[in-house]
Amino acid sequence: MKRFVTFLAIVLTLIFILIVLSSYGSSARLLSFPLDSGGKSLNSPAAEMTPRVSGRYIVFSSDRLGRQDIYLFDMVNRRLVDLPGLNSFDAIASNPAVSENGQYIVFSSNRQGKSGIFLYDRETRQLRNLTKNLQAEVRNPTISADGSRIAFESSTNGQWDILVYDRSGRQIDVPVEPQ
Repeated sequence: MKRFVTFLAIVLTLIFILIVLSSYGSSARLLSFPLDSGGKSLNSPAAEMTPRVSGRYIVFSSDRLGRQDIYLFDMVNRRLVDLPGLNSFDAIASNPAVSENGQYIVFSSNRQGKSGIFLYDRETRQLRNLTKNLQAEVRNPTISADGSRIAFESSTNGQWDILVYDRSGRQIDVPVEPQ
């Protein structure tokens, strides 16, 4: 089992490195983030899921504390960023995305059997459910580089459609036909 965990950690490290390298384009450099069995670094023996890179940040979900939480890693300072008020004992968080400056994190969460798309503002430390009034399942959010728009899948019409919301939680009308 220990060999498997070590192997998994190496594979995840390589995946993170490939993601980081692809985000730097022609100025690629190799970054090495060591495994931390205490869970205080980018890599740990736990499952690190759905990593996304934006600017200097890597956001991902992990079960390193025995529950599925969201983590933010600053590649410049080479450390996890504290996210007070984001993670909850009664929620399963997944599929995070981060704005380029790292201020906004969007993710899916299931609480008491209901899915929602949540937006966390690191500056104000506020967590908001953008879809609390939407009577549908939601999943796979992403956020624009400037953090002004959030897109996600919704089953509102009995099929998986893409909805776009602004940061305040209002749906943005997207033209059906290209202009």
